[in-house]
Amino acid sequence: MSLSALTGRPMATFLEAVAAGPLVVDGAMGSQLFERGVLHNACLEELNLTRPELIRKVHEDYVRAGANVIETNTFGANAMRLNKHGLSSKVVALNEAGVRVAREAAGTNGMVVGAMGPSGYFLGEALSDDLAKVRAALRQQASALAGAGVDAILVETLRQTNELRLAIESAVEASGGSVPVIASASVDEHGLMADGTTSAEVARLMREWGASAVGVNCCDGPMNVLEAVQTMMASGLPVWAVPNAGLPRRVDDRLLYVSTAEYFGVYARRMYKLGVAFVGGCCGTTPEHIKRIAAAARMIGSSSEAKADGKSSPPESNSTANSDSNSNTPRGSDTFQAWSANPHAELPGAAKCEAFADRSSLASKIARGKFVVSVEVNPPVGLNLERSLAAATMLKRGGVDVVNIADGARAQARMGNLAMAVRVQEQGVEAILHVCGRDRNLLATLAHLLAANELGVKNLVVITGDPPKMGDFPDASAVYDLDSIGILKLAARLNHGIDPGGKPLGSGTRFVLATGAEPAALNYERELGRLRQKKDAGAEIVMTQPVYDPVVLDKFLTDIAPLGLPVLVGLLPLASYRNAEFLHNEVPGMQVPESVRERMRKAGSGADARREGVAIAREMLAAVRSRVAGAYVMPPFERFDLALEVIDGFTDADVPEPLRSPARA
Repeated sequence: MSLSALTGRPMATFLEAVAAGPLVVDGAMGSQLFERGVLHNACLEELNLTRPELIRKVHEDYVRAGANVIETNTFGANAMRLNKHGLSSKVVALNEAGVRVAREAAGTNGMVVGAMGPSGYFLGEALSDDLAKVRAALRQQASALAGAGVDAILVETLRQTNELRLAIESAVEASGGSVPVIASASVDEHGLMADGTTSAEVARLMREWGASAVGVNCCDGPMNVLEAVQTMMASGLPVWAVPNAGLPRRVDDRLLYVSTAEYFGVYARRMYKLGVAFVGGCCGTTPEHIKRIAAAARMIGSSSEAKADGKSSPPESNSTANSDSNSNTPRGSDTFQAWSANPHAELPGAAKCEAFADRSSLASKIARGKFVVSVEVNPPVGLNLERSLAAATMLKRGGVDVVNIADGARAQARMGNLAMAVRVQEQGVEAILHVCGRDRNLLATLAHLLAANELGVKNLVVITGDPPKMGDFPDASAVYDLDSIGILKLAARLNHGIDPGGKPLGSGTRFVLATGAEPAALNYERELGRLRQKKDAGAEIVMTQPVYDPVVLDKFLTDIAPLGLPVLVGLLPLASYRNAEFLHNEVPGMQVPESVRERMRKAGSGADARREGVAIAREMLAAVRSRVAGAYVMPPFERFDLALEVIDGFTDADVPEPLRSPARA
């Protein structure tokens, strides 16, 4: 029997459970199913009917880890999402089955909350008919969950404020107000909804719309979630905090998360001490993460957890992969198996590829041995480019050679970077354009590259790209026809005047091809292997992720020396101790040694901390100055003045002869 069955009063039961002490929410469902052999493009909610024993086993693993709040496997079980799988007629059956399986696993000491995700329909400036369809779909699902006897309805992972309102009101209406509604938004790293609504304001609105508890989930890792829920405490309602295991990194067809279970335990204690009622895990979390959260709850003194002390612990899991959305399986560089293994091979009708040094000013400087500096300046969220253009001009006056412009970093909705690159170059500042595979299929990528060449943008940084799940529109389709290796092959062949189908173009493009690398990658050997593949595909320059450990960087430079590629070392001056902790614990490919974090802790905050961050970056650059072709500076929080402080005094000396890039015929 459930707690609600014992009292017959779901609302009272919910409030009683909250009053009893800290509650432990379960972790990600998707990653556990994928580890058990479920395909990434499967409808996970259908498994409630076709493989209930598998869903029950995942729930039971979380219960054994200490979870006493179990979310049903019904995140996408509304008619609009199910229609993509031809299952829109099974809304009621799938939701009822999801509740039944979760109830069996939760037992008498657990609370079951019925999970409702976004409709899958982007509302934007939706018409009244569109809103009515979304409301009907959400209300149908909420009615099914309420009728199946959940202890609460959870509307979660909502980025759009208008859809959040529809979901809350639909859930309240569906149960006649008798079942409590937990409302959980998904905010960005600044604590904002997609329309700019703050965490504090959205909590106030959620209460106004009828929510019985408010909170956030899925938005990055524990640090940002803690910051967001702090502002929600003023709502006076119980607060829900369910972070991801840090930022995801797409590797092949998987999303990898890096935040450890121990790190989760630290932040769970902080959240409970703040007064947060519910703490759990979203994308990338495992039973091991939940075990640490449960331990934190026991330390705070949860009476409900005391009952579970005798339960066995789950087997240890090494998985950090997860994707709770049914995105297309990426095909990466295998899309074009017919392409030559050597993109520089002579091809019928191929044009002579222009020598490396002649393709752009940046390439010429590197070939001549000039130490080059690139600083990242990104496109605006809105329409006004003035601030970005002013920053680019200021940086050039300060000795920066090229401005680096990201392509939808963190999957945020921003102005296209090609437009900004053209505007920057019109001001006499050379640009280097990121090109990622997330948003464009093969045809669109080809068109994008040809347009860049025509508009005079010659320098490219080729990357695979952050998954949409990280950004403002997590339901946006991830394309990934090409990963970074595939795009490099495409661009290298365009330099030879050949399109992907082998058709001669009459002349070649003049792209300088850079690529990224992570000296502190968790799977270091794989990273080196990928870099070798990138060189074979056409990469001519390596731009690294920021590095804070001289030993790590020294090993990386030694190991890649045989490739003969010039390296621009990544530098991100730390802004604060909090910034250092976030990068170390929540960002893939980043390691900030304890000694560096301690320096930032002692530096305090504000200007003193920024000075220490600049000093650390300068020390890293000085340590490898004679071994790299340049620096790639990523100023924190758009503090471009810090970038100039980092490179001061490093821009005049020549690069040793072995580091110069050979001209390509």
